Amino acid sequence: MASSKPSSHPIGTVGLELAELEHILNSRAPLSLSKEAVAAVARSHKYLQDRLKKSDAPIYGVNTGFGSLYDKSIAKKDLAQLQKNLVMSHACGSGDPVPADVVRAMLVLKVQNMAFGHSAVAPATVQRLIDMYNADVLPVVYERGSLGASGDLAPLAHLSLPLLGLGEVMVAGKRVPSAQALKKFGWKSLELGPKEGLALLNGTQFMNAYASLLTLKATRLAQLADVIGAISLDAYDGRPEPFHASIHAVRPHPGQAVVAGRFRDLLKGSELLKRKKAHVQDPYSFRCIPQVHGASRDAIAYVERVVERELESVTDNPTVFDDEDLIISAGNFHGQPLALGLDFLAIATAEIGSISERRIYKLIGGQRGLPAFLVAEPGLNSGFMIPQYTAASLVSANKQRCMPNSVDTIDSSNGQEDHVSMGAAAAIKTWQVVNDVERVLAIELFTAAQALEFRRPARSSAQLESFVSAFRERVPYVKTDVVMHDHMEAALAFVREVPVH
Repeated sequence: MASSKPSSHPIGTVGLELAELEHILNSRAPLSLSKEAVAAVARSHKYLQDRLKKSDAPIYGVNTGFGSLYDKSIAKKDLAQLQKNLVMSHACGSGDPVPADVVRAMLVLKVQNMAFGHSAVAPATVQRLIDMYNADVLPVVYERGSLGASGDLAPLAHLSLPLLGLGEVMVAGKRVPSAQALKKFGWKSLELGPKEGLALLNGTQFMNAYASLLTLKATRLAQLADVIGAISLDAYDGRPEPFHASIHAVRPHPGQAVVAGRFRDLLKGSELLKRKKAHVQDPYSFRCIPQVHGASRDAIAYVERVVERELESVTDNPTVFDDEDLIISAGNFHGQPLALGLDFLAIATAEIGSISERRIYKLIGGQRGLPAFLVAEPGLNSGFMIPQYTAASLVSANKQRCMPNSVDTIDSSNGQEDHVSMGAAAAIKTWQVVNDVERVLAIELFTAAQALEFRRPARSSAQLESFVSAFRERVPYVKTDVVMHDHMEAALAFVREVPVH
């Protein structure tokens, strides 16, 4: 009988694609290193060891201090202690723990960054990260502490503490001291060699773990927003002309054309769309869906390209080029590309939520033959009055979050690190934005499905009716006032789980 355990996923020397990362995380396939990566890691590690034997010349962070202490020489006998001290002293995270999915992504990305063979770490160090991922031993990492410049120093220090038997980890949903977990799995704590602490802490794996997961989710929400928006359009008795191909051919933004094409497909065969309309135009929240959803899609596509380039990047420091006999201290750990991208992603996704809330508002307004607040006896029943309040509160909060983090910087390390990206802060706020947009879309679907019931016996398209039927298996039609929170949470669960293309 064949084993149901997924085969291992080899991490190579060419970087990951976003879809590949998604597959790794969703399948929970164990990680391994490809033959090429094993050779690259070993070669880079040996090169640094040999170089230190030949020369005492200063190499930043290897035999010198860190940050503004770069001019302090470190004796050979203290090089291992230097790396341990770095990890311990930089573990200054604060705030809430990072979600488990983000920590898993951080582990994958840190392994990938070292697998390129430019980090000079010992093979055993990379293997321990792989072992932790495969056993689902997840370091407790905190949200706050990174400036997104010398890499994500504080979060990556917490990610690295368990290698030394320090800090805490989550095992089977329980938070335990790392030393206890190491004992359980028969792992010895590691002694870090020259540069290893720096290689563990320098890098953009915190920012890019968030950015990768957020880009995937924002892409999905953009697709879902089209489906939900189409249900709202039919429920509102909207017009088809704004989705005509000729309109979008003369303003050739790619996302706009894609959205219009999807609406034509989603609404194909709808009785409601074909019937004679009493109104000449629809409000912008319906008429301009291709332009607004499409612009967000184009922005998300840009961020996806940035994220994929980062997935192919070496972002620790110094960078070792053994084939050129070079060790270069530079700035690949600076998070500016991701910070700008995350700010853009927050704005683009927030706009999907903003226009969604406006459609909710129109559907409950007692217009176009729909009852006020979508109940048969408004007054006695408040119906869908307050779900719109909730959507409005979420949208308002997102507007405030969308102030760009990337335009801020705070001098640190005695002026040595004098421009920072604030990409980690951008990641956290964008996480909040995207998750709240998901909630807004769930409220729109809840509202639009209710409004559609007042159009019976007329039907929407087969595609949309099938979608609504699946939704109705989870969330019923509301005849009179009930505790709406429960239905809203069921709608959110549906939105999170329903397949969408």
